[in-house]
Order: sequence, then C-alpha cells, then structure tokens
Amino acid sequence: MSLRRFQEAIRATFVERDRRRGAEGTFVWFVEEVGELARAIKKRDPSSMREEFADVLAWLLSLANLQGVDLEEAMGKYAPGCPRCRKTPCECP
Repeated sequence: MSLRRFQEAIRATFVERDRRRGAEGTFVWFVEEVGELARAIKKRDPSSMREEFADVLAWLLSLANLQGVDLEEAMGKYAPGCPRCRKTPCECP
C-alpha cells in the first residue's frame, strides 16, 4: 500500500473523530504515541516497536489529514537524498 492510500484509509476511518478532537488534541495523541515508541525502543522489544511505529504513523497521518497535507507529496523533500546537500548518503558537515 502506498503512503497516499494509507493516508486515505486513515482519513476514511478516523476523520470524523479527528475533527471533533481537533488538531491540538490529535497532536497530543501523536506525541503520546511517540513516547510509547521511545519506551519500546528502549526495551528493544521488536513486537512493541512494530506496533508503536504503526501507531505513530497512523496518528501522523491523522494530523496531516486535519491540516490538509498530503504526506506522500511532502516526502518528496527527501526523494533526491539529503534536502541540504542533495547527496545520498548525506555529506553535510
């Protein structure tokens, strides 16, 4: 599944709840999920990491939906490599 299709699926599933919660509330949930991911990484628990990465991505997509941002389009910033030096791997000092 492409990132755009996943963003559309998240929109179809959660947009009404996300709108009621608003961008601020959705951002708070996103940050909470990032914290849970940090704990899973610290524990080095592969199963929890997979689950928390999925949750972080879903909440990021929800937040992007509320803000009208197409994340597949936005990720083009990194398509040519490093956005500063345009190299892969990055050669920035």
